Amino acid sequence: MTDDDKPPIGVLDTLRATPTTVRYLLGGVLVNQLGAFVQTFLVLYLTHRGMSGGTAGLALAAYSLGTVFGTVLGGEITHRLGARTTIVAAMAGSAPLVAVLPLLARPGRVPVLLAAIALAGLFAQAYRPAASVLLSDLMPERYQVMAFSMMRIALNTGAALAPLIAAAVILLDWDLLFWLDGATTLVYALLAYRLLPRHAAPEPAAAPRTRAERRSGGRAAYGLMLRDRAYLAYLAAVVLGTVAYVQSSISLPLEIVHDGYPTWLYSAVLTASSLVLITCELKITAYITRIPTHLAVGVGHLVNSAGLASYGLAVHSGAFVLFGAVLAVSGLMIAGPSMFAHPATFPAGSKARYLATMQAAAGLASAVGPLFGVWAWTHLHAGFWVLMALVNGLAGVLALLGTKHRADRADRTDPARPGTAPEPVGETA
Repeated sequence: MTDDDKPPIGVLDTLRATPTTVRYLLGGVLVNQLGAFVQTFLVLYLTHRGMSGGTAGLALAAYSLGTVFGTVLGGEITHRLGARTTIVAAMAGSAPLVAVLPLLARPGRVPVLLAAIALAGLFAQAYRPAASVLLSDLMPERYQVMAFSMMRIALNTGAALAPLIAAAVILLDWDLLFWLDGATTLVYALLAYRLLPRHAAPEPAAAPRTRAERRSGGRAAYGLMLRDRAYLAYLAAVVLGTVAYVQSSISLPLEIVHDGYPTWLYSAVLTASSLVLITCELKITAYITRIPTHLAVGVGHLVNSAGLASYGLAVHSGAFVLFGAVLAVSGLMIAGPSMFAHPATFPAGSKARYLATMQAAAGLASAVGPLFGVWAWTHLHAGFWVLMALVNGLAGVLALLGTKHRADRADRTDPARPGTAPEPVGETA
C-alpha cells in the first residue's frame, strides 16, 4: 500500500500509534516547561532584588545568548553521544545553575551572576535538538508532523500554565520560583535517564575515527548545510517569521495601551490564543498532513500575515485585535507543525545538526525581535503592522520555496521511483 492509498491520519490514530517512550518524552517536555520560569521572570526578579533595569536587561541578554549557543551545542552532542545522554546531561547541568541564582542575585556578584545565567541558558536549551531527534526516531514516519504538533502542544501547555503556577509561588517566596525551576529540571533529567531508550550516536562508522577525523566530518556537515540554498531559505523564513511572531507578545500590548483599551483585552487575547492552540492544533494538523508541506506553510504564513495586518486597524475598534488574534493563531496552526518538523526529514547522520540550527535561528530571532519591534513600533505605530505582515509574508515565500525544493529533491532521489538515482543529501559520508 502506497502513502496515497493509506487512509487519512486522524488524532485518535496518531495517539494509538504513539509509542510509550514518546509519551514519556512528551511528558518530560511538559514537566520541564511547567517549571521554566527563568526567562519569563528574570527581569522582574532581579529588579525585585534591588538591581537596576540595565543589569536585569543584560542578564536577560546573557540568558538568550546562552540559549542560542546551547541549541547548537546540543545538536552536536546529540550527533556524537546520542539523544538520551544529551537530555540527561543538559537537564542535570541546568538544575543546579538555576537553583543557585538566588544566592548570586546580589549587586556585588553581577559578573558571576551573568556567567551563571548564560550557562543556565546554554544547558536549558541543549536538550531541545535531542528531544526532537528522539521524537523523530521513535515516531512512525507517517505520523512525523503530528508528532511534532504534539510536542508543540506540550510546550504551549507548559508555557500557558507556568505563569499561573509562578503567580502562586511568588506570593510565598520569589526565591522559591527558581528552586522549583531547578527541581522540575532535575525531575526531567531523572525521567529521561529512567524511561527514555539508550541510543547510540546517529552517525554510523565502519571503524573508530580519530578526533581530527570527527572534527573534519563536522566541518564538512556544516559546510554542506551552508551550501544548501533551500535550507538557508528555510532558516531565513524561521528568522523572519519568528521576528513577526514575537510582536504579538511585545508590540501588541503597546498598541492596545496606545489605543486606549483596557489591559484585560490583551489578557483575553493571550488566554484565547493559548486555549485555541492547545485544543485545536492537533485536529488542524490532522487535516494539514493531507496536503503538500509547502502548501501548508505558504497558506499558514498568508493567514498569519492577515492577522498581523488586522492589528493595524485596532485604533478603530478592539474587535480587530480579537479578529487578528484568531487569524494569527490559525496561521500558526496551519504552518507551525510542518515548519517545526521540516529539519527532521533530513538523513539521520545530519538530522540533529539541522534541527539544532533551526532552533538556534528561532532563538536568535526571539532575542532580537523584541528590540527591533519596540523600536519600529515607536516610529511607525499602525504602519508597523503592515511592515510585520510583509515580513511574515516574505517568510512564507521563503518557507514555501525551501520546503518545496526539499520535497522535489526527495522525489527525484526516491529509489522506489523508476528512473531515479539517489543524490547526496545532508551530510557527506
